[in-house]
Amino acid sequence: MNDDARIGLGYDRHRLVPGRPLRLGGLTLAQDFGLLGHSDADALLHAAIDAVLGAAGLDDLGTLFPDTDPRYAGADSTVLARTAMDLVQRTGLRVVSLDAVLLIDRPKIAPHRAALRQSLAALFGVPADRVNVKAKTTEGSGDPDLVEVTVVALLRSTRL
Repeated sequence: MNDDARIGLGYDRHRLVPGRPLRLGGLTLAQDFGLLGHSDADALLHAAIDAVLGAAGLDDLGTLFPDTDPRYAGADSTVLARTAMDLVQRTGLRVVSLDAVLLIDRPKIAPHRAALRQSLAALFGVPADRVNVKAKTTEGSGDPDLVEVTVVALLRSTRL
C-alpha cells in the first residue's frame, strides 16, 4: 500500500467593505467592494495556501507571513502562494487536487468559477480539472458581508 498521500485543510474569513478591490483566487473581480485585511485579503488563496502548507507539514500562512509585519501590508497573495509552493516543492510533495467552498452572498461566484479554477490551477501547479470551486450563500441566516472559505488539498510525493 502506498501511503504517501497527505491531506490539508485551510480556512479563512474576511469582511466585505467598500472601497477595496475584491481579490479572490488571485483574480481581481470588478466590484465596488472588497475584502478587508492586512494583505490583499484574498480569502480563497489564503485558505488554499494554508491547506497546501498543512498537508506538507509546514508552518501556516500567519506564521510565514504575519499580519504584524509591515512588509506584508497590501501584499499580493499570488506572491505568497508562489513562495508557499516553493517551500512545498522542497519537501518533495506536489499538489494533486484542491477543493474549495466559499460562503459568500455577493458577488455571485458562478460567472467567475472557471476563471477561479484556472487561476488556482496555475498557481498550485495542478490541472484545472483537479480544482473545484463551489459557492454557497447564507440564505439570510448569516452576515452577508462576511466571506468564509474552506479548502481541502491533496498532496503526493514527487518521488513516485
